[in-house]
Amino acid sequence: MGSVVKWYKNMAFRKKVLLSHLVVSLIPVVILGAFCYFQTRRLLIQREKEVLRETLEQNVLTLNSVVTTYQHVMENLVWDVNLKNALSMDYQNNLEMYRAYRDVIDPSVRQMKSLYPQMKQLSIYSSNPTLYPHGDILRKMEESDRFQDGVEDYKIHWKADESGVLELYCRIYEEGTRHQNIVYMELDYESVFGYLSGLFGDNYGVVIANGGTTPVYSYAVSQKEGNTPDRLTLSQLSCGAECLKDYVLEEWRVPANQWRVYLYRPLQTVSSSALSITFLIVIAVAVCLAIIYAASVLLVRSVMLPLTRLIENIDQIAEENLTVNVQEESKDEIGHLIQSFSHMVERLNYMVNEVYKSKISQQEYEMKALQAQINPHFLYNSLSLINWKAIMADQTEISEMAQLLSTFYRTTLNKGKSIITIQGEWDNTCSYIRIQNIMHSGKFEVELRAEDSMMKYEMPNLILQPLVENAIGHGLDHKEGEGAKRLWVFGWEKEDCLEFEVGDNGCGMSREDLEAVLHTRSKGYGIQNVNMRLQLQYGKEFGLQIKSWPGEGTQILVRIPKVGPG
Repeated sequence: MGSVVKWYKNMAFRKKVLLSHLVVSLIPVVILGAFCYFQTRRLLIQREKEVLRETLEQNVLTLNSVVTTYQHVMENLVWDVNLKNALSMDYQNNLEMYRAYRDVIDPSVRQMKSLYPQMKQLSIYSSNPTLYPHGDILRKMEESDRFQDGVEDYKIHWKADESGVLELYCRIYEEGTRHQNIVYMELDYESVFGYLSGLFGDNYGVVIANGGTTPVYSYAVSQKEGNTPDRLTLSQLSCGAECLKDYVLEEWRVPANQWRVYLYRPLQTVSSSALSITFLIVIAVAVCLAIIYAASVLLVRSVMLPLTRLIENIDQIAEENLTVNVQEESKDEIGHLIQSFSHMVERLNYMVNEVYKSKISQQEYEMKALQAQINPHFLYNSLSLINWKAIMADQTEISEMAQLLSTFYRTTLNKGKSIITIQGEWDNTCSYIRIQNIMHSGKFEVELRAEDSMMKYEMPNLILQPLVENAIGHGLDHKEGEGAKRLWVFGWEKEDCLEFEVGDNGCGMSREDLEAVLHTRSKGYGIQNVNMRLQLQYGKEFGLQIKSWPGEGTQILVRIPKVGPG
């Protein structure tokens, strides 16, 4: 059993569906075919019983008519008063006996024999010692052993066996006489029972019983010539149809003499009669099976075709080919599965492309940041030498510039790391602003303010410096009119994030420039690059927000999450 279950589990799904459909479809067809066969057989058996009953009833009526006829002949002789007187008289001479024989006995017997030629013998047996035998018509009682036990009643007695002799006899009623006279009749066996051998063409049997152990008549014929007939004994027949499971049996009584007539046929005869119907049923079942198989194949093919294409696409995806060419417009479960799979692959393809492109963009932005950071290593030594020479020459401004440059580049390079503390980014930005202020001979005012509590967190490096550079290069340097130039950088901590503001009161931007500044790729490491780095690092909800007013200035809000020690 376990091997069968394992074999079924390892079977291809197409074969499972086909096998399941065939089994489910075959069961009712086979049941229906078996039901039709057994129902037809039952009806044929029932019909055979009806035929047997009707045949037996008709032939029993015929037999009863024959029996009744001969019993009437017997009664006419038994109750003939003249015949009774002639047989019971004590004759004194031969003349009296001759006259009785001539005028009464011989005419009575000969008349009956002439009317019924089927009688082989009609005789009167008498114990009257004054009567002498006369051929077959009159015989002495002691000449026959048929009546040695005597006949005490006045009923008609039938005696028959399969030896081919059918006899009936009855005592003539004689009140107050010492003589015993019996009318004896022997009938032609075949003339009485011969018609029973032609009830059916073949394969049947008929038995007549009179209550003894030997049947009165027995006949059986096989289905084929040369075969031994199936003869049933009286003990088998008396058991009834319950004991004869292989036969159809009917029983009827002959009213005239209470003989039992049994008529039977083997069930094999019924089965042979049902061969043509069985053949038609088999053909119908075979046609149904062929139709079921064809329908099963078409059903499996219609179901499996989209599934096969789906499997092929899954195999292609396993080989990193995200091209999907399976489509299904049906609204059933398979259609829903294919549509969901197509949507999933499209989504997967989109996400893969997005991640792939994001990785490339991030690498580009980090590369630009590194390119902006890369300077010759000997710069540190040069700046240190300049600082030392300036101190020796008592040039404080040159010494300060050298120190600021050294601080700026050390925090910018950050040992090749892309993440820096807020403190490091803040120091880097302050150094850059001081350098620019020296380079601009102090022509703009600077305000720097940040909360100490936020300095412990981390952020991507080189975020604030590009914004300050844009504020100076594109804002303050292009400011027109009177008034002091101002640059400010503020930082504060919120519950869920950190925010910085880089602002200036420079020339500002128009609405068109404001919309393009975050979406237009610049040649250098500009505002768009900063915004993309932040969103790639933290998500779309973080990044830059810009406000600008032409002629009044620009404000850039930097929003990042809290990352690092809490």
